[in-house]
Amino acid sequence: MRVLVTGASGWVGSAVVPELLAAGHHVTGLARSEASAAVVEAAGAASVRGTVEDLDVLRDAAAHAHAVVHLAFPVERSLSGGMAEAVASDATTIQALGEGLPSGGAIAVASGTVGLSQHGVPATEHDRPSPDALVATRQPSDDAALALAERGLRPTVLRLAPTNHGKGDNGFVPHLIATARRAGFSGYPGDGSSRWPAVHVRDTARLFRLAIEAAPTGYLHAVAEEGIAVREIAAAIGRHLGLPTRSVPMDRVDEHFGFLGMFLTPDSPVSSAITREVTGWAPAEAGLLEDLDQGHYFEPSQATAG
Repeated sequence: MRVLVTGASGWVGSAVVPELLAAGHHVTGLARSEASAAVVEAAGAASVRGTVEDLDVLRDAAAHAHAVVHLAFPVERSLSGGMAEAVASDATTIQALGEGLPSGGAIAVASGTVGLSQHGVPATEHDRPSPDALVATRQPSDDAALALAERGLRPTVLRLAPTNHGKGDNGFVPHLIATARRAGFSGYPGDGSSRWPAVHVRDTARLFRLAIEAAPTGYLHAVAEEGIAVREIAAAIGRHLGLPTRSVPMDRVDEHFGFLGMFLTPDSPVSSAITREVTGWAPAEAGLLEDLDQGHYFEPSQATAG
């Protein structure tokens, strides 16, 4: 199968591309720079130059594919206060990819899970977020993807855990570690009982492959661990850094953690039981706490993360 991957040189993309290649698929990665193109090509895939806002490039690249894995998102714009604009742009990107993809093609789109759970009950693939939930901001992108079924395509939306961990991770866990180093202690919000679902990035990559190969239209949950209390994550970080672990008062969470505070405070347990049943996906990699205990997050090369 010919597969177009956006965000192919990013953290999740860097796992998805080799997973697809190993399964015998022919992969083309969208690259917005020469450096990104070099990363994609070094992994063994072809590259096409363009950004997620180059709609004609997207349509043409998708027209030469059997499937699309859409991982790119305007993160910089969203973190600078333009979340609504970032999501609107993402929805337009998804529509363009769907316009190019031939009938019968598959498209798998990345989304999120934070805030999907309500009242501490693990969220399922059938749940929709409450309007005030953090993940609800991504709903227009989800809806744009799922609407592509009307064009004769097979769309799936993969809700990703907030941490897709593994060696080389440059996401939320390194930010937590960097925050602990700066503060001199490893903190958690309030009583630390809020839960994070987690998954290893290689398990996520496998699920994206299964999604484009055979998954039915709808939501899938890239979640290996249903929910780990954030105080347990903080304790593991503190232990490895030789720092104390303590609570950060709720009125100081944003000051202490910065943008990451809004991802740490919701209690967000998430089930992937339906995903496992319909795809046969079985996460096989280390869990988050085990991954932290392997030590690579605390190597000197990770010291400046965040």
